[in-house]
Amino acid sequence: MHPATPPPSAPPPVPLHGPPRRVLVVEDDPTVAEVVTGYLSRAGYTTRHAADGFAALDRATEFRPHLVVLDLMLPGLDGLEVCRRLRRSDDGPAVPVVMLTARGEEADRILGLELGADDYVTKPFSPRELVLRIGSVLRRAESAPPAAAPSAVLCAGDLRADPGGRRADRGGRELSLTAREFDLLVFLMRHPGQVFSREELLARVWGWEFGDLSTVTVHVRRLREKIEADPAAPRLVTTVWGAGYRFDPVEDVPPPEPGPLPGGDPLS
Repeated sequence: MHPATPPPSAPPPVPLHGPPRRVLVVEDDPTVAEVVTGYLSRAGYTTRHAADGFAALDRATEFRPHLVVLDLMLPGLDGLEVCRRLRRSDDGPAVPVVMLTARGEEADRILGLELGADDYVTKPFSPRELVLRIGSVLRRAESAPPAAAPSAVLCAGDLRADPGGRRADRGGRELSLTAREFDLLVFLMRHPGQVFSREELLARVWGWEFGDLSTVTVHVRRLREKIEADPAAPRLVTTVWGAGYRFDPVEDVPPPEPGPLPGGDPLS
């Protein structure tokens, strides 16, 4: 089942101010691609389309999109590998990715989130909802951080997060965090000792009023892998069973063991 052809008389509103944002749509189904690019064009975006994974990487280099809409099931190179290669690029900040997945691909959705995808939409989907989610991801990615000031730096033992500079380090060693992981860490550090349910975190960190709660679970797990000495027995981001998660700024928590910088390929 594909999304219906958009009615020309009711385009979605333009979600962002300023010059048109560039969105690369990676989708091998020509009907779905036509509908998605049509809705995005009517919403004020500049779009390009790629029908397979290798073409997507070429288009991303040429087009330099502000965001990529990425189908998981692609010929040549699947969406997970495309996402992995986009995240490995050293050419500026990582481009936000919104994945399109089939309902039965839960494991792939989780892997996509672990690779740093910012959001996903399941097929069959509402094109209007997709446009709204794209606008939400872009607003968060492009929002200017607050001006840096000494008092703005958050500290818990040897864990530091600088919201102004969007940097975090542990024991003087910089952490490689995705945008969502950083936002989650800053939010929790600003509310030490307070328990937040997954629903509350989804609303207050992601800005979503609805969505798959596994998004939060995956990001908490990934954050623990990067800041905890023992992610299997976390002492900073703890689970309060039946309630949610809590940040406990324990002063004597040892830093993670030296090794490769966190944030590498989770599948390696």
